[in-house]
Amino acid sequence: MHPMFLPRGQSVPTVPVTFVTAETWPQQREQLDAPARAFADAAGFEPKPGRHLLLPAAAAGGLAGVLFALEAADAAHKDLFAPGALSGLLPEGAYRFANAPHDSKLAALAFALGAYRFTRYRKQDAKALQLELPGNVDGDDLSRIVEGVCLARDLINTPANDMGPPELDDAARTLAHRHGADARSIVGDDLLTENFPLIHAVGRAAVRAPRLIDVTWGDPSHPKITLVGKGVCFDTGGLDIKPESGMLNMKKDMGGAACMLALAHMLMDRGTKIRLRVLIPAVENAISGSAFRPRDIYRARNGLTVEIGNTDAEGRLILADAIALADDEKPELIADMATLTGAARVALGTDIPPIYTDDDDLAATLAACATSENDPLWRMPLWRPYDQLLDSKVADINNVASGGFGGSITAALFLRRFVSQATAWLHCDIYAWNLTTKPGRPEGGECQAARALYALLVSRYG
Repeated sequence: MHPMFLPRGQSVPTVPVTFVTAETWPQQREQLDAPARAFADAAGFEPKPGRHLLLPAAAAGGLAGVLFALEAADAAHKDLFAPGALSGLLPEGAYRFANAPHDSKLAALAFALGAYRFTRYRKQDAKALQLELPGNVDGDDLSRIVEGVCLARDLINTPANDMGPPELDDAARTLAHRHGADARSIVGDDLLTENFPLIHAVGRAAVRAPRLIDVTWGDPSHPKITLVGKGVCFDTGGLDIKPESGMLNMKKDMGGAACMLALAHMLMDRGTKIRLRVLIPAVENAISGSAFRPRDIYRARNGLTVEIGNTDAEGRLILADAIALADDEKPELIADMATLTGAARVALGTDIPPIYTDDDDLAATLAACATSENDPLWRMPLWRPYDQLLDSKVADINNVASGGFGGSITAALFLRRFVSQATAWLHCDIYAWNLTTKPGRPEGGECQAARALYALLVSRYG
């Protein structure tokens, strides 16, 4: 159980948090005892969403309770993570929900995630907060979700000087060891020997060698599920160098790998009845005399020749080799996740990652899970007529589309070329970062799409 959560029935005294809305407040106000009602009136408390009030106890120095205002229950667009703001508002102590918020599980999750702080390089005083779990919430499952999200956030927030391909490899091995999984890595020129030319090409210019991290777990007889996460630990853009503004936050370009490790933790900790494989091509897209060049042509693992139209479209190249390896096993599902395109942000903003798949049932189920888990995703089309935009005059395919439009779609179509045997394939183009602090989502690295995928896989495989 996560240390923030108190199992039900513990003897620890807790302060009640009462959720109110504009509609329910008049009746709830009357139910307060006279001193609390008088204090709320004197403080001018208004039940506007996000407002809170600490109610003093009759004895000096204590809290009698907390009021926290939410949107109306029938509001069209409720923030189910709104109670996550409490982590930053409340003083140290142990709390419980006196009445049900809009979603007790998501409220408890947001409460824990809102308390996250990245403290590796700067000491921050952490408040000792605890929450008694609501009666309908599985504390063990909630704990593994919190642990996974915090793992991803820590990995993404760590700068590239301390989170290069070797360190990402170490993080994957540490997770594998914790859960009794097997882990191996193919490093440096061994990538050429074992036929991963695109991963090698992208990463060969860096001092720290590129690698393919391969983690396997579970009963081989169970359904095969393979997760592929983009592990570009820093992206200069290569010889097609990024501008300063575009390069500043590229430590997060391994966000796909971080989120897939988070998902892997959730699945393994639960004991999900799958044979899980996690593939992470880990590189730095650096600049040196050995950097790959525009107009270079490489033969990918699956035999396709790929012309390099732009070295800053490196993520799809390393994913292509990893996806081709995953496809060899004919798994039930290959899911890849990557901070892949700025075009996805233009289309949907930073909070809503697009997903791509040919499987309508998979898309519908995942959309339902994204809604129920408050982990937003939006299906975008694999528009086949755009395939021609990836044509090359000298190779089977170019790594970027001509014309400059539909960049997230054409990136997905590029990856689709490397899947031929898997039962289903899913691509998710994430941002992996919160630009500002919101309830349950502090500014900085963010774990996107993993909770929705976890819910989908649990619903299918238990």
